[in-house]
Amino acid sequence: MKRGIFVAPFEELAEPRLVAELAARAERRGWDGFFVWDHVAFRAPVRAIADPWVTLAAVAMATERVTIGPLVTPLARRRPHQIARETVTLDRLSGGRLVLGVGLGSDRTGEFDPARFGEEGDARARAKLLDDGIARLQYYWSGEFEPLPVGRIPIWVAARWPHKRPLARAARHDGVFPIDLPGPEALGEYCVAADVIVTNPPGTDPAPWAEAGATWCLTGFGAQPAESEVRAAIDAI
Repeated sequence: MKRGIFVAPFEELAEPRLVAELAARAERRGWDGFFVWDHVAFRAPVRAIADPWVTLAAVAMATERVTIGPLVTPLARRRPHQIARETVTLDRLSGGRLVLGVGLGSDRTGEFDPARFGEEGDARARAKLLDDGIARLQYYWSGEFEPLPVGRIPIWVAARWPHKRPLARAARHDGVFPIDLPGPEALGEYCVAADVIVTNPPGTDPAPWAEAGATWCLTGFGAQPAESEVRAAIDAI
């Protein structure tokens, strides 16, 4: 099982240079991956938010080995051709280390607000936009756009427990990222892809998750990450 750091680039961590320094520290300590949340807005009290793509570009330049990527990008919020350019550019910048996490996006964050942003608020409509967006991305990546990715960019699909509908989508791609699982005992039916990614607070024993089928265990810090907490978790591996 691989281990990763998973941070929201919010508040204290809404500074790309700081996040990049933390990623470099994680790489030196032997972590396998470094991932960031992808949001343009979030519910109160969060106000300061860094762009994930600019932040990941800084991370790519500060590291050489760790897998990187956004978890997760709601494709209904983004134009597929723009994401295609951003992902390929970041994949080439990182030397082929990019993973793209995708999902519907959450109504709980206040992000899909038609009145504020003019974006689709209906979950079923977003699901269709997500599937269409993945198909368009793969079309652009396959040669419609140049340059090409370094290799094949893996796609990890988010699935919020206990919903099962996203599992069919995840099974068609490279990984499944179950969210809000109550414990390792609930993971079994979510093991539908080659990579199974779980996230837990610092100090969580990864062994039960590995036994349940997880291939990645991420350490996460919630929507108001403290730099000191992230540093301590990085050093505790």
